[in-house]
Amino acid sequence: MAIHTSADTPFGRVLTAMVTPFTADGGLDLDGAARLATYLVDHGNDGLVINGTTGESPTTTDDEKERLLRAVVEAVGERATIVAGVGTSDTRHSIELAHSAEKAGAHGLLVVTPYYSKPPQAGLLAHFGQIADATGLPNMLYDIPGRTGTPIETETLVRLAAHDKIVAVKDAKGDLDASAWVMHRSDLAFYSGDDKLTLPLLAVGGVGVVGVPTHLFGLETASMLAAYVRGDVAAALAMHRQLLPVFTGFFRTQGVIMTKAALKLAGLPAGPVRPPLVDATPEQIEQLRRDAADAGAAW
Repeated sequence: MAIHTSADTPFGRVLTAMVTPFTADGGLDLDGAARLATYLVDHGNDGLVINGTTGESPTTTDDEKERLLRAVVEAVGERATIVAGVGTSDTRHSIELAHSAEKAGAHGLLVVTPYYSKPPQAGLLAHFGQIADATGLPNMLYDIPGRTGTPIETETLVRLAAHDKIVAVKDAKGDLDASAWVMHRSDLAFYSGDDKLTLPLLAVGGVGVVGVPTHLFGLETASMLAAYVRGDVAAALAMHRQLLPVFTGFFRTQGVIMTKAALKLAGLPAGPVRPPLVDATPEQIEQLRRDAADAGAAW
C-alpha cells in the first residue's frame, strides 16, 4: 500500500468523502466510480472515504456498497488509503458491513454515531467497541451531532481511544475546545469533517481533513496542509482564504447535491442523486459557478 501514513496520520492527510456516481437511470456506475477515484488520487488526495453519507449510503444497498468498494480498491487501492463507511443505527448491521468491507479490501473503517435513536454514552461505548472488535482494520469515528443528534462526549472519546483499533476521529462537532481536550488526553488523530474548520483544527493539533470540496480542490487543500505542516502559516492562511467561497458554495444546499453538480460542470463522473435528494436547480448551479470562480476555478 503505497500511501503516506504514520501513527500521527493513520489514514493520510487529505481524504475526500467520495460521491457515488450513478447512471442516468439511477443505477450504480462502477466505471465512473473508478475514474472518479483515479482523478481524486491524481489531484491531491492520499485517501478516499467510500460509502459515507456523501456517497449516499442511506440509499445504496449492501450489495452496491460492496461492489462500489471493490471497484475503488481495484482502481486506486495501491496508491491511497481506502476507508469504508460502515456506520448505521444498528450495531449488528454495522458489524456485517465492517466484515464485508474488510473482505472487499478496505484499509480502514469510518463509523458514524448512530443517528436518530440518540443512544446514551454507554451505548456509544458498546457500539463503537463492538464494531472495532469485529475486524482487524483501524477505525475512524465520525462525530457529527448536528446530523446524528448525539455528540460523542469528550470522556467517551478518551475511553474509546484505549481500543487499539480506534485510532482517529472525523470531527464535525464544531467545538475546537472539546477537540483540543481529547487530543491532549489521547493519541486519537483528528481529521476535520468540516472543510472550513480544517485550518483552525490544525492549529489545536488536527492532522488532516475528510473533505467534500476536495473533490475539485484537493490540490489546493493539500497545499494548505503542507504549508501548515512545514511551518508556513501565512501561506496556509492565504490558501484557506482562497478556498472560503467553495467552503460556502458546496453547502448552499445539501452537500451531495452541490458536489455532483460541480463534478458535472467539471466533466467528471457523478450522475443524478437518488431520492429523497433532488438535483441542483439552474439557479443553484450558476451560483456554484460564481463561488468556484471566486476560488480560482473556471468550469
